[in-house]
This record gives sequence, C-alpha cells and structure tokens, in this order.
Amino acid sequence: MLAMTKAKISAVITTWNEAANLEECLSSLGFADEIVVVDMESTDNTVKIAKQYTDKVYHTKYTGYVEPARNFSIGKATGNWVLIIDADERVPNTLASKLRQTADNDGADFVRLPRKNMVFGQWLKYSRWWPDYNIRFFKKGCVTWSDAIHRPPVTEGEGINLDPEPEFAMIHHHYRTIDEYLNRLIRYTNQQAKELMSEGYQFSISDLINKPISEFLSRFFAGEGYKDGLHGLALALLQSFSMFVVYLKVWQEEGFTAHKEILNAPSFRKLVGDKFGELKYWLYTVKIHLARNKSEKFLLKLKRKLKV
Repeated sequence: MLAMTKAKISAVITTWNEAANLEECLSSLGFADEIVVVDMESTDNTVKIAKQYTDKVYHTKYTGYVEPARNFSIGKATGNWVLIIDADERVPNTLASKLRQTADNDGADFVRLPRKNMVFGQWLKYSRWWPDYNIRFFKKGCVTWSDAIHRPPVTEGEGINLDPEPEFAMIHHHYRTIDEYLNRLIRYTNQQAKELMSEGYQFSISDLINKPISEFLSRFFAGEGYKDGLHGLALALLQSFSMFVVYLKVWQEEGFTAHKEILNAPSFRKLVGDKFGELKYWLYTVKIHLARNKSEKFLLKLKRKLKV
C-alpha cells in the first residue's frame, strides 16, 4: 500500500500597515510549511514583524485594497496548496488540522472556509455575516483574483465547503472600532464608485434611496440581524450608510448635477412608499417570530397580508 504524500501548504498574507495585527496572525500559522508575506509599502513595523517569522517577504505597490496584489502574492508561494489569510484573521488549531487533512487527502481543488466575523468585540452569528464562506484554501493554479474590490475569485476544478461549524471557521477580527470602520469606508467607497462608473453606471436618485434601504432591510430583517442585538443594528446601519456614500460619490464624480423638486416626482414618492411598505412587512415578520402563541401569530400574519 502506497504511503499518502504530505502536501506542502503555503500561507500567503498581503499586508499594509498591519503591525497591530500581524504577529498574532503569523503565530497561528505554525502548521504551514511556508509563510509568504507581500507588503504594500507599509510605513509601520509590519515588515520587521514579518521577518521574525519568515524570510519570504516581498514588496508591491500600495493599491488601497488587497485584491490587485492577490495574484502576485500567490505567485511567490512554492507550495502545491495555498492558504490566503489577512493579517486580521486567525487559524485555530481545529481548522489547521482540517486544512492539513484536506490537502493530504487531495479531495478537492479549492475549499470555501467559514469565517467568524468579530465586530466590535462580538461574533456576529446573523446579519448575513455567518457563515460568510470565502474561497481561501486551494491548489495552486486553481484560483485567481480580479482587481475589483470584494469580488469572488475565478476557480477551476471541484470545490467543497467546510461544515459551518465554529471549530472549522477562520476567526476574522473585522472591525474593532467605529473609527476603523469609517476609515475603511472612505477607501472602499472610493473604489466601489469608480468600478460602478467604469461599468457605465450613471447616477440615479432612486438608487441613492433604494440601495441603502434595501441593504439595511436585508441585513437587519431578512438576515435576522436583530438577533445580534445592538451589534446587528449598528452594522446594518453602517452598511446601509456605506452604500449611501457609494452612490453619493458617483454623484460627486458627475459634478453634483442638480435634481430639483425631488419630493414632487411621482416615481420618488412611489419608491419611498414601497420602502415603507417593505419596512412594515419586516416589522410584522419579526413580531410573528417573537409571538408567544398560535393565535397571536395568526392575527399578525393576517395583518401583514392585509398590510394593515
């Protein structure tokens, strides 16, 4: 019987001013055969910390977000399996064992990993933040990224999902403070607005209203963000505001074109009315979920249907 060949795993990190996060991340990668760090012109001690853990430290230009450097970073890895990890992420021992087993068994070409998003000190179990599957573990050559921000990569071959269990999840310290969220918002919304315009998008007042409200409703109600308590409400509002800023920045790039008498426009009034109707629907849905008995649930469902 042939002995199973041990796969070589390369952990790849792309960094920019991550001195506060990097050491804890690197210390969770002891299971990897190789650690590759590609730095985007950091001005803090990021590179110094990286060199304490690996001699494979490379440099690339700063882009404001990580996707444009991903393929370059992967190209520096020599392992036949690659783990993409950010400096604010951690690999618990249980996940490390699962990754090693998956690579050695050669049962897939790429793996979607669940992530536990820690936001303002709490794991968000709802709000469309769990299981937050990301393709982060794969055979080299089977996954490539585009330069667009927050776009899923292009894959080849067969993929699998790890079970959505906390012990198999990458831990992501997403946002520690409100300031951190707002600082990223500025960078991310700049890029998102540019990408919209590059696709031929033109500013629309209806989108300025519709998109942010839909974002809030989908996270706080459809995504059951209310079960995350104040954390869920805060994140739903912040994500909604972020979407609002994206469309304002498109308007800015178009020269702040005047749009007079908005409130008198029938289409605008209809849009606002429709969104209020959606909000009422979701408020009834939450009440139904929290109702104590069948008769109360029935009455609430009837009111929701009749839009009382």
